[in-house]
Amino acid sequence: MEYIITMKDIKKYEILRQLIDKQVKGYQAASLLGYSQVHISRLKQKVLKYGFKGLLRPKRESPRKIPDSLKEYIADLYKTTYYDFNIRHFNDKLEEIHSIRLSYETVRQILIANHIHKPKKKKKVYRRRRRMPKAGMLIQMDSSQHKWLPFIEKPWWLTATIDDASNEVTFAKFYPTDGVFNNMEAIRKTIEKKGVFYALYVDKASHFKTTRYGGLHVNVSCEQEETHIERALKELNINLILANSPQAKGRIERLFGTFQDRLIKELRLRGIRNYQEANLFLQNEFLPSYNKKFANIESIESAYKPLPWGVNLDLVFSKRFERKVNFDNTIKFQGYTIQIPPSEVRLSFAKCVVDVHLLSDERIFILYKGKLIHSTKLSKKAKIYKLNKQIEGFLNQREYQEVTV
Repeated sequence: MEYIITMKDIKKYEILRQLIDKQVKGYQAASLLGYSQVHISRLKQKVLKYGFKGLLRPKRESPRKIPDSLKEYIADLYKTTYYDFNIRHFNDKLEEIHSIRLSYETVRQILIANHIHKPKKKKKVYRRRRRMPKAGMLIQMDSSQHKWLPFIEKPWWLTATIDDASNEVTFAKFYPTDGVFNNMEAIRKTIEKKGVFYALYVDKASHFKTTRYGGLHVNVSCEQEETHIERALKELNINLILANSPQAKGRIERLFGTFQDRLIKELRLRGIRNYQEANLFLQNEFLPSYNKKFANIESIESAYKPLPWGVNLDLVFSKRFERKVNFDNTIKFQGYTIQIPPSEVRLSFAKCVVDVHLLSDERIFILYKGKLIHSTKLSKKAKIYKLNKQIEGFLNQREYQEVTV
């Protein structure tokens, strides 16, 4: 029998084996994999009985699969005749009038797939998270805006990552803004230094997860597109876990409290006057000293994995956009018209959909079906480039101002 094996299946099996060997607990495995504890218990029993094959599904087509023609017929019926019916009522009419007997959930999924029904977002319940038993299982990341150098008027952001098990600060750096590329750099440097970890624990900032809360957005669809960071983590098979409150990220919050005390004083003692020097001191002297004093690296077993062969981190940690090529082999991007020359892949890319990757250094890579077909660089003189930078800077302001009446 033929099976399809993915990196997700391998990761799932590794965590379940650790659960069976009592190296992790049930709630920890559930948090890492994003499943309920009940489902983790089911998977554990499958592994005990069948081994790795218990997690795999054979490559076969379901005998109960609904024909695409029937799905299209149901979608057309709803659009033309039953457009104001709720799903339950529509499902009843399918059976009564059209002799189509399907479950409520099947009909609902058909309408969702055809962009007819927009489901409501389920309310998530976040439990208080405990320390993981192995390094590399969970990385906490956050940014703290503060006047780290008191004589510089504008406060800067300190972005840091900390290993939940060992308490090791794997990366920290000062930035003038809290942008997407800055957070991508923090994740990438952690991977380059330690390896690929299992899960990332962050807050609900917009560059991690797109969310909407009432007000002007009350009628906006709750099903949002994934962010650039969310997509990058998915490509590396890293699970994204969102904290429901600052208290849930206690380890990283306490780290910033320590830094706002010790680091500021160390910077003053060294006579550091700008953030370029501050970053050099932070990464070359302060972090090694901090980790030696507060981290528990040697006695904690590591669960970091090496980066899979062939993964290009430049493309993973980039902003990706889809564009449809015009008849003259050009695309529009950031106010620019980019000409795509013929290549070994195709002579003409007219009407093809390509992926445009924008890197932090303004380089642009254009890929077609995973193959590089053109590269260029974005000019910082472009008006739309400056406008996007202004908008990004405005959206990155997460501090609250106190209003007195």
